[in-house]
Amino acid sequence: MNSFTFSKKERLCSQKIIGELFISGNSFLCYPLKVIWKISAEFSTFSPVQVSFSVPKRNFKRSHDRNYLKRRMREAYRLHKDQLYETMNSGEARLALMIVYIGKERLQYKELETTMIKVFSRMKKELQQRNIN
Repeated sequence: MNSFTFSKKERLCSQKIIGELFISGNSFLCYPLKVIWKISAEFSTFSPVQVSFSVPKRNFKRSHDRNYLKRRMREAYRLHKDQLYETMNSGEARLALMIVYIGKERLQYKELETTMIKVFSRMKKELQQRNIN
């Protein structure tokens, strides 16, 4: 994948799918990120992966702190998403991801980027274990 964009098609906006993620999705922790994911062929999207980012107000009261972290997570995702896409490109299955920042302190971009790379390698292992290609 040559495109380093993060288009509307790749954003997870559906309240129904987000609800399904929290009810019946799988999750793992790669501190300070918690990843909730679900594979389904029923998700009718043009993109093989849809993702949403969240930073709880409980941990960061000021909106500029939450927005800072979400912007940094989106940027790290945008630059390294090709690792995930090469796993998901073949097949009819679609992946819905919710990435939640659960840390208490505000990290710099480099630390978030290395954590996001770890998340992608762990996600790749999870998908290979379930034989989803």
